[in-house]
Amino acid sequence: MSSLAVLGGTGALGYALARRWAKSGRSIIIGSREAGKAIAAADEMRAELPNVDVKGLENREAAAAADVVVLTVPFASQSAVLEHVKSALAGKVLIDTTVPLVPPKVARVQLPAEGCAAAIAANIVGEGVRVVSAFHNVPADSVRQDMEVECDVLVFGDDKAAREEAVKLAEAAGLRGYHAGALANSAAAEALTSVLIFLNKNYGGHGGIRLTGLGEAHAS
Repeated sequence: MSSLAVLGGTGALGYALARRWAKSGRSIIIGSREAGKAIAAADEMRAELPNVDVKGLENREAAAAADVVVLTVPFASQSAVLEHVKSALAGKVLIDTTVPLVPPKVARVQLPAEGCAAAIAANIVGEGVRVVSAFHNVPADSVRQDMEVECDVLVFGDDKAAREEAVKLAEAAGLRGYHAGALANSAAAEALTSVLIFLNKNYGGHGGIRLTGLGEAHAS
């Protein structure tokens, strides 16, 4: 089973996903700009879940040590982190969770000039990295808890085998993953995140998305 680095794994979404993947039996490397913070997060996870395989490293070291890399940083940090780690990504799958939220109006859709955050990632890391975009609409607070989360994950990418890596990771986290087409389609899920922020604020809760009528289509 491939090792997995979660860059930005000390943040809410990164830590929540890393925790679920560690519980599922995956070997996890938590990455952070500061190695000390990554090590502290790994120590915290092991204290709660003594049998998991998790360690903390600085972001570039984490990316170099893993087979699959998941980026879970704010939009404002996306480009800088990718520029820093891109030399360690060659030949690997990069799963980017970035949503282009622009404070203070995070409940308003504000897609970048490139079309979506996933396109920015692909431009930075180059053709030698298989970029996938996923986990945009996942409620981090709910995923962090040991509870069923009724949320589906739309997975975008131009390489089907790379998309399948993210679909499997969604399922390992107790979610349903769906192949949702080309990387450019990521714009739809990225935009939907701002809509969900508005809905959750307006109606309360930590809602995600749930697809109906597809049967077992999420596995194909």
